[in-house]
Amino acid sequence: AVIRVRLLREKHQQRRRRKRKDLPATLTTAVVVAVMAFLCRSAASLLKSPRAAPAVLSACRLYSSGGQYEYILVEKRGEKSDVGFIQLNRPKALNALCEGLMRELRQALDVFEADSEVGAIVITGSDRAFAAGADIKEMQNKTFQECYRTDFLAHWNRVAQSKKPVIAAVNGFALGGGCELAMMCDIIYAGEKAQFGQPEILLGTIPGAGGTQRLTRAVGKSLAMEMVLTGDRINAQDAKQSGLVSKVYPVDQLVSEAVKCGEKIAANSKLVSAMAKEAVNAAFEMTLTEGNHFEKRLFHATFATGDQKEGMTAFVEKRKASFQDS
Repeated sequence: AVIRVRLLREKHQQRRRRKRKDLPATLTTAVVVAVMAFLCRSAASLLKSPRAAPAVLSACRLYSSGGQYEYILVEKRGEKSDVGFIQLNRPKALNALCEGLMRELRQALDVFEADSEVGAIVITGSDRAFAAGADIKEMQNKTFQECYRTDFLAHWNRVAQSKKPVIAAVNGFALGGGCELAMMCDIIYAGEKAQFGQPEILLGTIPGAGGTQRLTRAVGKSLAMEMVLTGDRINAQDAKQSGLVSKVYPVDQLVSEAVKCGEKIAANSKLVSAMAKEAVNAAFEMTLTEGNHFEKRLFHATFATGDQKEGMTAFVEKRKASFQDS
């Protein structure tokens, strides 16, 4: 009987100890939940406020999307948040295009392609380098068998395959793979100190992500041959004169001007913009006769859209068109 009483007493004491241990955890959980709820309500109120600072909104957007990426920064810019913005972010390596960065770039493009609010995408780097090339340390020991079997660099073409217009904002170095990445974009804006080049010949190889093909189409055979065979660079002014670059801006204005261009594009019908981009790109793949025929068919196709009706009606009525992307 004495043993039984002692056992009951010990069980009772154990229960009391467990309750005392559980109490702080319960209180801690309750406090954390309350604090998180308060912060969420405060953040929601801030974001809804018409006086919320653009920098605050930008930071919130960046924080919300930046956690999943290691080598790039991703957000939406513009007054209507209709411009996808991707910044290459490997500053110590001058934004060298490693496999991880290119994988994240593809992922970000997929996200923006699926976002119906986004009408254009801007890709940029830092003031010092858009991208100084591919990551040589990653590829120096690759074999022919490995490159051929895996079709090495084929997936880089994802940028050129985007249905939405892509603008490259190039400051600093755009060399090798960096120059090729810029040329995959539909429009290239350059900062005054930008430099473009295909120096692969100096490494005992040649461009492998479109450098010999896109550069030749952009600047002509003679200049392309000179750049590819010597590894020499051209500056922003020469790049504009040769047709590689659309516009040149001061370094500190480049990104904002690229975003403004993106906003202009996004204000149009996203559906028809995709058709226009497809028609222009076809000019590099078809004969003049074939290209004109293809253009005519796409032109006819726009008459099956509501945006063509809205655009022409708005013009006749002398008002601003309100496109619905349909």
